[in-house]
Amino acid sequence: MLHAKITGIASYVPEGILDNEMLSKIVDTNDEWITSRVGIKQRHILEDPEKGSSFMGIQAVERLLQSTGVKPEEIDLVICATSNPDYRFPSTGSIIVHNCGLTNAYAYDVEAACAGFIVCLQEANAYVRSGLYKKVIVVAAEKMSSMTNYKDRSTCPLFGDAAAAVLVEPTEEEGVGIIDGVFHIDGTGMPHLLMKAGGSARPASHETVDNDEHYVYQEGRAVYKNAVTDMLTSSLDVMARNGLTVDDISYLIPHQANLRIIEAVAQRANVPMDKVLVNIEHTGNTSAASIPLCLDENKHRLKKGDKLILTAFGAGFTWGAMYLVWDI
Repeated sequence: MLHAKITGIASYVPEGILDNEMLSKIVDTNDEWITSRVGIKQRHILEDPEKGSSFMGIQAVERLLQSTGVKPEEIDLVICATSNPDYRFPSTGSIIVHNCGLTNAYAYDVEAACAGFIVCLQEANAYVRSGLYKKVIVVAAEKMSSMTNYKDRSTCPLFGDAAAAVLVEPTEEEGVGIIDGVFHIDGTGMPHLLMKAGGSARPASHETVDNDEHYVYQEGRAVYKNAVTDMLTSSLDVMARNGLTVDDISYLIPHQANLRIIEAVAQRANVPMDKVLVNIEHTGNTSAASIPLCLDENKHRLKKGDKLILTAFGAGFTWGAMYLVWDI
């Protein structure tokens, strides 16, 4: 019986840095205020206004191919998780495929906000287990700075830019790879976290631009409460479904939205912080890219057989958790 596993991982962060001191010169904030509330010291920014999310996705995919030794023409499918596509159409995935020379690959985008990576990983899992595709790349590419309002002191400290990619392939080995996942969506969360304009329901106009409706809008308290509850319950659910206790888990890798959310989830799940992978201090919230970016930065800590729980929460509201056994 075929199973799917991650066989390679790579990431890219742009060179530009926006730290808290620099941000305090743009908007009324300071390092102490930001650090105490969200635990972020700096974020990477793709400063070239003519480069979009695909540019970072291309870098991540090229690094992935180089590190795994897989030839571009061997890739069957690319699934791109992004809330910041280069264009409304064509897909960002198609741009990545073209520029990386993946001549035999199909590609499409998935918009599941900050939960995008684990949603796409579940899709890759299904494709590989079915036998339809053998080599699938999941790439998360997010130019979050493109939707950040640097006049809004409540949201602009949060977001950074990044991309990360994993290769998913089949294996017949039991007990490794992507084991299980639970996913949920609740549309009542829409008013609390969205971009108000730019879609077909409210197309761009002078009014929407003047009203700053093309940026992230977030009601922090509602998002915090739901993020903690939903990442916690989905993580516990996937653990219970697979007979796992906290002692069995090697690491919890949560979406890097806010250090206080991460700490609250860990505390309520009784997971010690030394078993929680965190990189938000120097990356900020990179939306769908945050989990694979954190995994890549910490891959030197991971060993074959490590049991990992990935969990994320995003706009929609959409959230979930995955259980996988590391095998790189």
